[in-house]
Amino acid sequence: MMIMKKTPLALAVTAISLWAQPGAAADNEELTVTANRTQQPVSSVLAPVDIVTRADIDRWQAKTLTDALRRLPGVDIAQNGGMGQVNSLYVRGTEARHTLVLIDGIPLAKPGITGIADYNQIPISLVQRIEFIRGARSAVYGADAIGGVINIITQAEQPVSQLQVGVGSNHYQQYDGALRQTLGKDTLLTVAGAFQDTKGFNVQPQSTYVVDSDRDGFRSKTFWAGVDHGVSDAFSGFIRGYGYDNKSEYDANYPDGGDIRQLYNHTWESGLSFTQGDYTSQLTLSLQKYKDYNYASTQGRYQRGTSLDDMEQRNLQWGNSYRIGRGMVSAGIDRQEQRLVSHDDYASDRYKRINTGYYLTGQQAFNDVTLEAALRGDDNNQFGWNTTWQTAVGWTFTPGYRATLSYATAFQAPTLGQMYGQQRLYIVASPDLKAEKSKQWEVGLEGLTGPVDWRLSAYQNKIDNLIDYFYNGSTFQGAYYNIQSATIRGVEWTGSMDTGIFSHRVTLSYIDPRRDSDNEVLAHSSRQQFKYQLDWAMFGFDMDVAWQYYGKGYYNNTNQFASEQRRMPSYSLVDLSASYPVTSHLTVRGRIANLFDKDYETAYGYPTAGREYYLSGTYSF
Repeated sequence: MMIMKKTPLALAVTAISLWAQPGAAADNEELTVTANRTQQPVSSVLAPVDIVTRADIDRWQAKTLTDALRRLPGVDIAQNGGMGQVNSLYVRGTEARHTLVLIDGIPLAKPGITGIADYNQIPISLVQRIEFIRGARSAVYGADAIGGVINIITQAEQPVSQLQVGVGSNHYQQYDGALRQTLGKDTLLTVAGAFQDTKGFNVQPQSTYVVDSDRDGFRSKTFWAGVDHGVSDAFSGFIRGYGYDNKSEYDANYPDGGDIRQLYNHTWESGLSFTQGDYTSQLTLSLQKYKDYNYASTQGRYQRGTSLDDMEQRNLQWGNSYRIGRGMVSAGIDRQEQRLVSHDDYASDRYKRINTGYYLTGQQAFNDVTLEAALRGDDNNQFGWNTTWQTAVGWTFTPGYRATLSYATAFQAPTLGQMYGQQRLYIVASPDLKAEKSKQWEVGLEGLTGPVDWRLSAYQNKIDNLIDYFYNGSTFQGAYYNIQSATIRGVEWTGSMDTGIFSHRVTLSYIDPRRDSDNEVLAHSSRQQFKYQLDWAMFGFDMDVAWQYYGKGYYNNTNQFASEQRRMPSYSLVDLSASYPVTSHLTVRGRIANLFDKDYETAYGYPTAGREYYLSGTYSF
């Protein structure tokens, strides 16, 4: 894996300070900025953390962000078809809305009513690094971090320019390029663009509507530009902007129903960092604008039946950190303002939300014991004040082995649409919705036994005030309610080792998520997961084989309008990837996805693509 170095580029990600723990980490140890909003060695983080670099993404030949995320421990994906179709990500049995998604340390705006990030709409070309923290993290980041945090970093770790061209099954094609140029010794200029297109396949061949008999394709165009500048030894700053527009085709399921989605994103960010001695401070400003259209291809975008979610999100983050002894303390303020207009030709709904969060985190090592704590308060103009906290202890009881114990509280804020309804969707207002709240215990044991670097985790996550949705067929109206609680228990083991030319990574997990009222197993998560990754290099080829097994699960939970659960069968997948450096600058890569052409579903009623082939070439300079 690539190593994140302390550059103005790295400082731009989030509030960063240098971890000072003598002898705790080697000079080349990989660093993370997501766990505690401060730069520190991965080995010092007490929570389970996984990092995916751009080199990993290229090795796996991931064509979407979902392709990369599904390899991570505890992750389950439900996707309504192929590339560009709606998908949801579930972490450790929690709901999709319970995972906080950050882009460069800033929460991703989520237009619409569900509060779920649509990972297929984030171009993979933007992604240079992914940091994934499992477990509750609201005491550090606020709402949405019940299941974990995914930080998508768009800044490249090395100033390398490249061009890439790819083709594949279902008329897939991709073109992307990036120019990274240093101007003097203190300035880095980056300009990047990408195009991705596929005709897709017929997602619902069983549909009786003529408009649904076509392929469901996807097209994405992306542009990114930024400048990072070291003003002096103490000050550095950045300014950047990026945008993408995506067009997805899906099935209407009824005459003249919506079957086209177009999403437009424009994001601008700027920041200033100050570092002197043991103290680091950073101020970051962000503006995100989204226009999300859904319309019928038979009618056109500006005709009857078109809907638009027009969202604007402003973020201000000010973080400060200070090294103390063999640890650090950090504090800061997050302010977020959301504005959403959701309308069609019949009705219009307008929403506004302001949230201000105040956080304090600290970590300190005392000989063989490391202590960690965090406290945060969030003041929301709609659902009031929420206080969350977490604490953890790590004990290195013998060289190479560490035991950890942690407790954390977290919360999930209702979305704007859930609280105030959407007239055009016949969803009535639920202004009295309470935030979902969780309490999580986790016990961990990790060590290096011979060649095996491993970690064993056991956890329990108790979630109260779960939000659910009911549709009344007699009134033709739906609403959201706080109606239930759930308890999720699980065990997870991850391990990696090298044997000769081979590198192995294994994930084993068992999840038991249940509704407390009747002990019913919660939907959307496979109770057993087995993931195995094998990498090796031979005769100049860099090879990767990934085998993923997902046990049986359920698509839905019962309620007054659904008397039985739909069972999702188990399935396993094998992907094969290979790359070969033709020259020092040119690398060709190939991938076979779903090598054995398995028929399976991750979402009920939505078949997958079957076996797919991809070929690409990358020129670096």
